[in-house]
Amino acid sequence: MINAAIIGLGWWGKTLVESVFENSNKIKFTSAVHRTASDDAKSFSSEYGMDFSTELKDVLENPAIDAIILATPHSMHVDQVVACAEAGKHVFCEKPFALHKSEAERAVKATQEAGVVLGLDFNRRLHPEMKKIKEMIAAEELGTILHIEANMTFPNALFLDKKAWRASNEETPCGGLTPMGVHAIDGMIDLCGEIDELYCQSFRRVVEVESDDTTSILFRMKEGMSGYLGTMTATGGGFSFQVFGSKGFVRLEGMTHIAGTPSEERRKKCFGNCIFKPTKGPAENWQAEEVDIVKAVLEEFADSVIKKVPYFIPENEMIHGVAVTETVVKSALSHKVEKVL
Repeated sequence: MINAAIIGLGWWGKTLVESVFENSNKIKFTSAVHRTASDDAKSFSSEYGMDFSTELKDVLENPAIDAIILATPHSMHVDQVVACAEAGKHVFCEKPFALHKSEAERAVKATQEAGVVLGLDFNRRLHPEMKKIKEMIAAEELGTILHIEANMTFPNALFLDKKAWRASNEETPCGGLTPMGVHAIDGMIDLCGEIDELYCQSFRRVVEVESDDTTSILFRMKEGMSGYLGTMTATGGGFSFQVFGSKGFVRLEGMTHIAGTPSEERRKKCFGNCIFKPTKGPAENWQAEEVDIVKAVLEEFADSVIKKVPYFIPENEMIHGVAVTETVVKSALSHKVEKVL
């Protein structure tokens, strides 16, 4: 069992705490840090048995804390990861890890030099249906992979306060890219390898905050297959992920993390209806197993700390994911196809 501190008690920080509260023998949240001593943050901390502070240094200096869990704005991640590493604390970071490849490299280097575990919250890799697709690809059950694509939507931006950090183009460039789309990009990297080049268009149609609400991206993988990702932040919530091969396609459907929905729903309903349609023969349909992927990813991180084994996402793939994110933003501004460097 490791003792952890949660940094950031927004709706997702709370979800992380709720996922393992009194039902995990691997990780326990004992402290919380939030930028303001609001009644809500203090009340939540008390309800879940956590000490409360407004200063990161308080948990960095606490020898009883083994690991730090970051649920903070994207632009703060790298400096906070480095601070955790320098304090000898294992660190788990919400996605996106960073917004620039060079910054991701700096954070990875700091954790390597400190000898601490670095975890990243791409929890969908752990879902049995994503694992099943990876196994099907490896066994050539889908044939030659032609194309991979995803659509991720939610209405959250319709209800954002203009002063919220998620409403800022600086913090959340390309609308749904950072809160949702990076999950799909990580899935594409996991299944099909590195991305070579891409083209993005991103704009705002209806939301009143400055962040975009409609974003679409075309990819070409280094292995030759193509890809597509669409995100919208001002429509009904939904999620689909498809892999097309010369022997058939697999499609997964479900939900994205919609703010305001029950915590258990956000954690367990990401995957629902599934279909495999071969090039010959009838389609196979089934319902995905309900798995708390938020709890699962925190326990994977805890296992890496306890067993002193590498985290399940390789660090080079963490960095490549950030490079792709940076290139998406670059392409949206240039209106050109851009190479992922």
